Amino acid sequence: MGVMKRFEQRLEGLVNGTFAKVFKSEVQPVEIAGALQRECDNNATIWNRDRTVVPNDFIVELSAPDYERLSPYAGQLGDELSGMVRDYAKQQRYSFMGPIKVHLEKADDLDTGLYRVRSRTLASSSSQSPERPPAGPPPGGGYQGGPPGGAPGGYGYPAQPAGAPPMPSAPPPGGRPPGAAPGGPGAPAPMPGAGAQVRRWIEINGNRHQISRATLVLGRSTEADVRIDDPGVSRRHCEIRTGTPSTIQDLGSTNGIVVDGQHTTRATLRDGSRIVVGSTTIIYRQAEG
Repeated sequence: MGVMKRFEQRLEGLVNGTFAKVFKSEVQPVEIAGALQRECDNNATIWNRDRTVVPNDFIVELSAPDYERLSPYAGQLGDELSGMVRDYAKQQRYSFMGPIKVHLEKADDLDTGLYRVRSRTLASSSSQSPERPPAGPPPGGGYQGGPPGGAPGGYGYPAQPAGAPPMPSAPPPGGRPPGAAPGGPGAPAPMPGAGAQVRRWIEINGNRHQISRATLVLGRSTEADVRIDDPGVSRRHCEIRTGTPSTIQDLGSTNGIVVDGQHTTRATLRDGSRIVVGSTTIIYRQAEG
């Protein structure tokens, strides 16, 4: 069962149907849930080969009418949304710097049915180590829906209180993240240095295809950037988007995509990620230099 479906079922069972009339609001909790998932994806930061940190503190801004409808249930709804974010992070192998919190706020500049999600990565005051999702992937998930005119992540919270652990940042060129062991078998790979050029490519059946553009479409069509001759692959099956991090997005294919063993519609790619489309396995590669 997907993350979003489990979230909906938990809401339905809360307080003997208390949320029933809330669902008639222009903004529905499931829309907010989808927006939080995208906020994580859009603000994911690769800390090292084995850790991608995403925001853990969220503010959902609502119009005055929507806020009045939802605010009486803000505590329960915030807990359920936090649980959904945790489940999604487990599925995507994301990590957090501290506890997950979701707050509702009223925004007088928004009309009914519109909302914004703002986020930040807030380190826990009691631990230097990022909170990591539980081991083992859940059943397949994915997301849909989202906020009209959603704002980009990162918002103007007050500065961190004195004594709080530092926010994650990229190590210096050639350096290591805090706590990383020196080079050797199993040691995390350092982040690319500032200004370093990252080469990206994919390997299919022993053939290497360089990724030299912002997006790379894979599919059975001759119009795809990389053509895959596989009856289980749609004409425009999926798209790799380069960035920090690079991601893969399903383009409404018939059979979907599997990334590192998980059925999904969107996933973060790391060096060595295994992508399965139809009966074809694709290996994503990236290296500095």
